[in-house]
Amino acid sequence: MIKKEVKIEKESTISKVLYEQNLKPSQVKALFKNKDIKLNGIRQHEDNKVFVGQILTYFINEKDLNANCNFEIIFEDENVLIINKPSGIEVEGENGIASKLKAFAVHRLDRDTKGLLILAKNESAKQDLENVFKQKQIIKKYICEVLGNTNFKGETYKAYLFKDSKKAFVKIYENCVRGSQEIITKFRTIKQGERTSVVECELITGRTHQIRAHLAHLGHPILGDDKYGNKQEN
Repeated sequence: MIKKEVKIEKESTISKVLYEQNLKPSQVKALFKNKDIKLNGIRQHEDNKVFVGQILTYFINEKDLNANCNFEIIFEDENVLIINKPSGIEVEGENGIASKLKAFAVHRLDRDTKGLLILAKNESAKQDLENVFKQKQIIKKYICEVLGNTNFKGETYKAYLFKDSKKAFVKIYENCVRGSQEIITKFRTIKQGERTSVVECELITGRTHQIRAHLAHLGHPILGDDKYGNKQEN
């Protein structure tokens, strides 16, 4: 068993902190069941709140820990590595996949987003790839399931995004407001259902939480999004 300690830096819950450590829901459930979680030295049986300064300790099998790093390699040479990132894994940070692979992430995917991730294996490749992204020579598309029956036909939607860094939250406005940035996104409906639709999203600009917030602003939040979505439907 491996002992892991996490110092709490913001008010949260035990499960959310563990998910941020790239643990899967089944692993978190097992930790509670086996009483392998301690908060300031006291064993935890329920998903309690945690507060700044507390120390969360958990014990996990090395095999289970390594299982979270499994991924498919799509392409690799001496400069570039492209992988199919699983959901539930951060790209950057101490426990991020880039750190584990000792590579540079030239773009990012949210923890709960799975898909192609491009990494540079050296500083020179990092600079070249970052320039490619800046020059918009790479098209980034995302597939998501949203609430409601959509009828997007590949149109371009424009709006303005204001980022509240303190709350880690963004707001979308139809018109420019002070401190906002223009966002441009293309949406195309792939599949329609009675309650949900599958939508392809193409980023023209790349802002914080752009797709999530833009879709919610248009009345079609992503299913399962606990920040901008519909909690009851989730």
